Formats: sequence, structure tokens, C-alpha cells
Amino acid sequence: MRIPCPICGERDRREFYYQGAAVALERPDPEAADDAWDAYVHLRDNPAGLTRDLWYHEAGCAAWIVVTRDTVNHEILDAELAGEAGR
Repeated sequence: MRIPCPICGERDRREFYYQGAAVALERPDPEAADDAWDAYVHLRDNPAGLTRDLWYHEAGCAAWIVVTRDTVNHEILDAELAGEAGR
């Protein structure tokens, strides 16, 4: 897979570190039950289709990038700097 870094241009996926979904997770209350904390730490959606993921360009410019991609066919539809995402 090739990721289009907004700063460096298209690069191999191995230059990047995958951080996860580019959505904020709601942290449980500190007094929440163990099952709420277990779900917060371990459970994530694994959708088939469009996702927005957060990637770190570790072997390049060190930018955080939000990548919109299709998990079914691995097509990358958009990549933008995380600080500019959603503007």
C-alpha cells in the first residue's frame, strides 16, 4: 500500500506507523466497572468500507496524517495533515 504524505509525496506504507481510527474514544469514568475499562482498552470497530485512520510518518517528515481509505479494496481516497483534518 502507498500512502500519499501531504509533505513528502507518495511513500510506501512501511514508512508509517498506524495509530488507529481517527476518532476520539470516550474514556470511562475512573470508578467505572472493569468491563467498561476492558472495552475501552481492547475493543475497536473493524469496519468493511470507508475508514479514517491516523498514521505517523515515522521514517519521513514525522507528520501525523489522517488517511481516508477503503478497507475492502485498500484504495486511499484522501490524506491530510492531522492538524488540518476536518476544517
